[in-house]
Amino acid sequence: MPGTLYVVSTPIGNLEDITLRALRILREADLIACEDTRHSRKLLDHFAISKPLVSYHDHNESERAAELIEKLKGGSKIALISDAGTPLISDPGYRLVQAAALAGIAVAPVPGPSATMAALAASGLPTDAFRFCGFFPPKTTQRRKVMEELKTETATLIFYEAPHRVLDALDDIAAVMGARPVVVARELTKLHEEFLRGTAMAVRAQLADRPMVRGEITILIGKADQVEVTDVPIEEAVRELERNGVARMDAIKQVAKSRGLSKRDCYRRLNIS
Repeated sequence: MPGTLYVVSTPIGNLEDITLRALRILREADLIACEDTRHSRKLLDHFAISKPLVSYHDHNESERAAELIEKLKGGSKIALISDAGTPLISDPGYRLVQAAALAGIAVAPVPGPSATMAALAASGLPTDAFRFCGFFPPKTTQRRKVMEELKTETATLIFYEAPHRVLDALDDIAAVMGARPVVVARELTKLHEEFLRGTAMAVRAQLADRPMVRGEITILIGKADQVEVTDVPIEEAVRELERNGVARMDAIKQVAKSRGLSKRDCYRRLNIS
């Protein structure tokens, strides 16, 4: 009789976030497939779990999936984990889960921590509709192309980004998407967890003041039809963008869009003030 493939979520930072069910499944599994066996061994040692480990990552996914499917067909219980969070969410595992499903092998999700859901829940941005977009492309031209395709999306957008590229990503968000609300969630569930909120350029200014940006980053962008609610005068909002390097005409356009105004109305209110 075939075994079962368990897709097990593990902590993204705070080890107390692991579920009782996840601990039970890891203890009962015949084999645990993980991205980095050394990294996962630390987690398992913390909970006194001693099980055989096998590496399963981007570079060996195809051949290792075939090996694991054979074990599952033979009745093994296999737990699939990633270095942190929920497997397959910008992590390896898709080929294995797909192959198991096609082979008629039971696939059981063991839900738990996810940086995407944790960031969204605490962001203060709308949660009625959201779209997870994975990691931003590494180059500006590619990032901006992705943003152009998504800028009319009426859902909160969620991206992962490397800390050394976050300032460039925020530059691109401001250039393509204007002054809509942005949240940068850093080091979720860890000691130095923080949320930075504002426009892309306002958040960028906060990060640019630091000697270095560290940690794991999740960027959330408010949906296209979300109008910014603020008591900040239009002229002051325009000047803030200008101080952060945005040209005046672009700053006026961004402020107008974020407040649901036409450019003409924004110009008129600026002239009145």
